[in-house]
Amino acid sequence: MGVNLKVREETEQKLKGSGADVLIQSLKEQGVEVIFGYPGGAVLPIYDALHRNPIRHVLARHEQGAIHAAEGYARVSGKTGVVIATSGPGATNLVTGIADAMLDSLPLVVFTGQVASTVIGTDAFQEADIIGITQPITKHNYQVKSVADFPRIIKEAFYIASTGRPGPVVVDIPKNISTEMFLTDYPQNEQVNLPGYQPTTKPNYLQIQKAGQALSEAKKPLILAGAGVLAAQASEELQVFAERHKVPVTNTLLGLGSIGGDHPLFLGMAGMHGTYTANTAICECDLLINIGARFDDRLTGNLAHFAPNAKVIHIDIDPAEIGKNVPTDIPIVADAKEALQALSNQSFESPDTEAWLQRLTANRAEYPLHYKADKERGILPQQAVELIHRLTGGDAVVTTDVGQHQMWTAQYYRFNHPHNWVTSGGLGTMGFGFPAAIGAQLARSNETVVAVVGDAGFQMTLQELSLLQELRLPVKVVILNNQSLGMVRQWQETFYEERYSQSLIHVQPDFVKLAQAYDIEGYKVETMEQAEKVFAEAFASTGPVLIDCRVVQMENVYPMVAPGKGLNEMIGVKGE
Repeated sequence: MGVNLKVREETEQKLKGSGADVLIQSLKEQGVEVIFGYPGGAVLPIYDALHRNPIRHVLARHEQGAIHAAEGYARVSGKTGVVIATSGPGATNLVTGIADAMLDSLPLVVFTGQVASTVIGTDAFQEADIIGITQPITKHNYQVKSVADFPRIIKEAFYIASTGRPGPVVVDIPKNISTEMFLTDYPQNEQVNLPGYQPTTKPNYLQIQKAGQALSEAKKPLILAGAGVLAAQASEELQVFAERHKVPVTNTLLGLGSIGGDHPLFLGMAGMHGTYTANTAICECDLLINIGARFDDRLTGNLAHFAPNAKVIHIDIDPAEIGKNVPTDIPIVADAKEALQALSNQSFESPDTEAWLQRLTANRAEYPLHYKADKERGILPQQAVELIHRLTGGDAVVTTDVGQHQMWTAQYYRFNHPHNWVTSGGLGTMGFGFPAAIGAQLARSNETVVAVVGDAGFQMTLQELSLLQELRLPVKVVILNNQSLGMVRQWQETFYEERYSQSLIHVQPDFVKLAQAYDIEGYKVETMEQAEKVFAEAFASTGPVLIDCRVVQMENVYPMVAPGKGLNEMIGVKGE
């Protein structure tokens, strides 16, 4: 009797713990290595459990910084980013990052505190309906109703976020659930069982056969590779397939890096600020093989002029994307790696693309990306990006916000490796780039991480500078400072008869002194001679550096497809 009582007591002690303790233990079981968060009243039990059973926690200085850092971490590591914030304003401050992750297919599990279950719906202090708010911008969301459901929900949340088309999952946790005791024996190895969620990863054999036949008959085939190739870890398969059949490749903005930037088959980025060669190839191809891209409007331009002569093969793990914007002749619902492997295993004759490749090579030579340097004007942003590329050899992890600096970086930084490009694509989020660099540096501690940001976007999340010294992160921050909301100003110049309404910034902080206030090396450069010296020193440094790089204010991003125009109607093309 005494022995049985002792065993029972040990078992109860083993199983006994609060909901918050179960959460932390479950995160460890999911292999979580780092949490990005900000504490508050509704999550104090969780933070207390974290104190008892530690996982590395990064205390951002704003919840938006936390979630963008988690996005950067997820993008370059391939792991699920984890975020914790309190109820009310803590949770609502995450909304932009949740929407950003949803559009860009990034796996996140976001834990939000909530007021106690007994007062939900009473407008209690710091109550916000985060389930209602985030339902349209999450892959799935939960509000935990019982502590007994906690282990199952956490396991399901990580599974949903990271499988199929990745995306954010929100788990809303009422405070009383965090403090209730968990006394249920939950099987640790129980498999996730979601009958209504069964992503298709293997391609249909007959559709693969049709795709192979279409490729063998094509004269002007083109591969459009999107972020789905990167999410599927399929860059090697893409390159092998393209080389085997001698098919040129263009990328979406988020697909950059899926094939080497200097690869002879790579035509550059397509879309609004894509290369003339890539956009011309889309307009002239007779077979377009879309792998993991969603045909968004910034890529396609006017749909009436998009790939007008092409049979379209669309490979995507999300069936909702196929046929949504562009009619598809051969739909293949599958993981990109699985589909490319299946295509490579098929026996079909490669197309004769020699004449097609010669034409595209001639286009690339005649209509390259271009700018006109002038010492009297000062530093051009394109020059600054090219300098970063030269100093890093195309091997750095590069993050950006949205706007002109984003497009110049996409155009002039040629990525040698996949998973080194971190930017806000679908939502176009100012303030994204710098905290994303922090998450990326945490994921890839031994690699060079560069945040190329605009002066306006940087000021939205610059408080995260605290983390560079606190965590000893050697992030290099390069502000392409044109003292304006650059892309807004460019559109006002081009489409609003140069009426620069609220787009020119006349008062700025001294960014060098700001860096120094955070105990970070800061430099200001205004000429290319200064830039050459300072950039070289910065990238040789083992610590964090901020460079205020003053660039020509009125420089525009070209080439460009104006709104409502087709890819065949680019402006600012060299030689035209």
